[in-house]
Amino acid sequence: MPTLRDIRRRIRSVESTQKITRAMKLVAAAKLRRAQERILSARPYANKMAELLSNLVSAAGADEAPHPLLEQRQGPRRQIVIITADKGLAGAFNSNVLRRSLDFIRQSNTTEVTLVVVGRKARDFYRRRGFTVKRDMIGFWDRLAYSHAQELADYFIAQYLGAEVDEVHLIYNEFRSVAVQRPVRQQLLPIPRVEDAGQAGSAAPAVDYIYEPGPEAILGDLLPRHVRMQVYRALMESLAGEYGARMTAMEAATKNAKEMIDLLTIQYNKARQEKITKELLDIVGGAEALKQGRE
Repeated sequence: MPTLRDIRRRIRSVESTQKITRAMKLVAAAKLRRAQERILSARPYANKMAELLSNLVSAAGADEAPHPLLEQRQGPRRQIVIITADKGLAGAFNSNVLRRSLDFIRQSNTTEVTLVVVGRKARDFYRRRGFTVKRDMIGFWDRLAYSHAQELADYFIAQYLGAEVDEVHLIYNEFRSVAVQRPVRQQLLPIPRVEDAGQAGSAAPAVDYIYEPGPEAILGDLLPRHVRMQVYRALMESLAGEYGARMTAMEAATKNAKEMIDLLTIQYNKARQEKITKELLDIVGGAEALKQGRE
């Protein structure tokens, strides 16, 4: 049975942990507010650009591509980009993405798969399992900027234009709310075509684009910008999701610490009461023994 000193030591230890989890929750909440504002302002632009370019590549036809980044290939070489955090203590935030990416790798119908990992958790996870990581990027989340997305996107573009890979897929956590982060997979390259909207009824009219000054000049500037924007959005989604998951996890940890402190306090009071009662019984017993000795 633990002594009073042991119980007091454990209470102090849990109180120290509770202070840390409460502080981490407040820090995550402050950072989440800024990250949420950034992603909510960037989503409309990224979504509209993706919609425009998807319509464009669909209108171009199956056999023609006005730009190399729109070329639809049938090759088996696939590159998978896994985006996680550098740190833990965020519930299932990292494990959900890692599980989703591992399932996608196993379901791929090719052995020619290369990995690009963003975040220390993904890097360590795949290195421990013997996967070859072609490139990693870590230690930048606290100062995330557009330049980080540009660096990654330009790397993907160079590989695709150099015919080193035939597909590039992003797997990351999409920020839905403070309590909900959903792992998603997005095909980055080649830009996917819009699904046929007329399967259940009348076919959707084709969109005819007029380029001025010309498709090469316009698409040569627009497509790399689109790829960078989609990578930047994925990074911002993951950052906001990480702060939301950490805030939720630390709130639950703080609540659990309070419940544990309450239980330990009750246990301490019971043990203290038992000790006082035992001492009183010893005193009463000693007094009775003295009284009988005098008689």
